[in-house]
Amino acid sequence: NDKTPMFAIAAVSQNWGIGKDNHLLFHISADMKRFRELTEGKTVLMGRKTLQSLPGGKGLPRRRNIVLTANSDFAAPDAETAHTPVQAVFTAGEEAAVIGENRLFLPLCERVYITKVFADAEADAFFPDLDAAPHWRVEKESEIFEENGLRYQFVDYVPAEEEDDLADLLPDRSEPTPFAPAEDFTDLTGF
Repeated sequence: NDKTPMFAIAAVSQNWGIGKDNHLLFHISADMKRFRELTEGKTVLMGRKTLQSLPGGKGLPRRRNIVLTANSDFAAPDAETAHTPVQAVFTAGEEAAVIGENRLFLPLCERVYITKVFADAEADAFFPDLDAAPHWRVEKESEIFEENGLRYQFVDYVPAEEEDDLADLLPDRSEPTPFAPAEDFTDLTGF
């Protein structure tokens, strides 16, 4: 089975910035290579601003590009548009890669591939801080690499095990409660 569940991918600064003035904060060849390997031949799902930040403001080559925008007149080369998150997800299907800062789709992702760059950079677009998010945990971390004076690390996040919120509210059921029929039903029926 070569199906890939929905995932997100981003390169982030120390404060989880991903872009400034519609440009990426960092250009690391190993990060770009990883992005290509993980997204080529797949559907990528993004918002309008992310699409407009791509080279030529058009969809990425060798991928199906789906853009979420509220603007019903918006059109871009090599991209399909969706006007609601639900329409975007149904159009993309289950095997999409979410790119950019679009956090709407994060709860649907089964994995997030982050390139953590150990540098500060002024940003106006941010990815949610997964280290501070209780619903995500680190599954895998690479060694720390360096390119052009930038230190970085590949970190894969997966959803944290969900706690059963109701479990705390329910009585302890470790011992089965014996069934005992009520001897008098008047309290239950009102007669």
